Amino acid sequence: MVTSRNKIKVAVGLSGGVDSSVAAVLLKEKGYDLIGVTMEIFDGYGKFKKIGRHGCYGPGETEDVEAAAQICKRLDIPYYTFDLREAYRKHVIGYFKHEYLLGRTPNPCVVCNQKIKFGFLLEKAMEKGVGFQFFATGHYAKLAKTGGRFLLKKAEDRSKDQTYFLYRLTRKQLSRTLFPLGEYTKAQVKKIARSMELETAYKAESQDFVAKNDYAVLFNEEEVKGGDIVDENGNLLGRHRGIIHYTIGQRRGLGIASDRPLYVTNIDAENNRIVVGDRENLFSKGLIAKDLNLMAIDRLDRQHKIGAKIRLNHQEIPAMLFPHGNDRAKILFNTPQMSVAPGQSAVFYRGDTVLGGGIIERALRSN
Repeated sequence: MVTSRNKIKVAVGLSGGVDSSVAAVLLKEKGYDLIGVTMEIFDGYGKFKKIGRHGCYGPGETEDVEAAAQICKRLDIPYYTFDLREAYRKHVIGYFKHEYLLGRTPNPCVVCNQKIKFGFLLEKAMEKGVGFQFFATGHYAKLAKTGGRFLLKKAEDRSKDQTYFLYRLTRKQLSRTLFPLGEYTKAQVKKIARSMELETAYKAESQDFVAKNDYAVLFNEEEVKGGDIVDENGNLLGRHRGIIHYTIGQRRGLGIASDRPLYVTNIDAENNRIVVGDRENLFSKGLIAKDLNLMAIDRLDRQHKIGAKIRLNHQEIPAMLFPHGNDRAKILFNTPQMSVAPGQSAVFYRGDTVLGGGIIERALRSN
C-alpha cells in the first residue's frame, strides 16, 4: 500500500475496455495517485461505413472515450484525452499501408505500443503539464528488475499473454511502466469488473486493428491493383484482387479452380503477382529477422537456445538464435514451421523472459 504522505502518481492508459478499467481499479485500491489518459487516434481516414463491432482504429472511438470517462468519474480521478491523430496516421497507418503494398504482413499493434502508446502519448501529456511518475496499462504482462535491468516477462494468464506486442519497448520505457494485470487471469479480471458493477464488464471486446480485420477500408482504389495468380513455375492460374487481400499460407478466397488445395507461398509485390503452391512449400527451417530490439541481453554475439514466436496466435517453438550481422538475427527452428510471413514479428524467449525480437525479413525455406 502506498501511503497518503508519499503517493506515487500514475497515469493509466484507458481504452474504454474491461482490462484497462480493472487495471485502474487495482491501482486505485493500492493507493496510487491516479489520472486516466486516452489517446485519440481516429481522424476519419478510411472507408468506414456501416460496420459492426469496431476495432482499435475506427469510428467507434467516441464510444470508447465515453466509457473511459465514466470509469474515471466512478473512481473519482482526473481524465485527459490527447490528440495523437497525426502521429498515428504517420507512424501506424502509414507504416501499415507501406508494408502491405510491399507484400509484407505487418503488425500495427507492435508499432503502436512502441511509438504511440508508450511514446507520443506520454510526451504529449508532459507537454500539456500532466505530470506523473509511472505509466500503467491493461496489458497482460509482467515486469521484473534484475541487476538494475528491467525485464519483460510473460503474464500469469499465458492464454492472454501480450508480451509479443510489447517486445519493442525500450529499457527506459519499461522502467516507467506498470502492468497491474500481470498476476491475474482474464477470468479474475472479468470477475472484478462484475463485482464492481463496471459497465465495461459486459462490453463486447475486440483486439482487431480495424473492425473484422477488414484492412481494405484503409486503401484507396488506385492503390489496390489486380494482377496475376501464378504457380511456382510461373504458369498463369487466375487473377487476384490486389495483394493487400492476401497473406502467406492463405488458402481460402483465392478464386481459382484446382484439383488440389493451393496456398499462397509468395507475394511478389514487384511484379504484382500472387504465387501459389502445395502445402509442403509453406514450410521453413528458419528465418532472418531485422531491426532487432534486445531487452534481456546487451548484444547478440553468440548463439542462444530460445523459444520463438513468429505471430500472435502461434505456439512458441524451440529454436536456436544466431547473430547474422548488420542488426540481424538468424533463427533455426527445431522442426520446420508453416507460413513464416515477412513483416510479422519474431519474438525470442528464454523461459518466461523476453530476450528481444525483430521483424521477419525472409523465411528460410525447407526445400
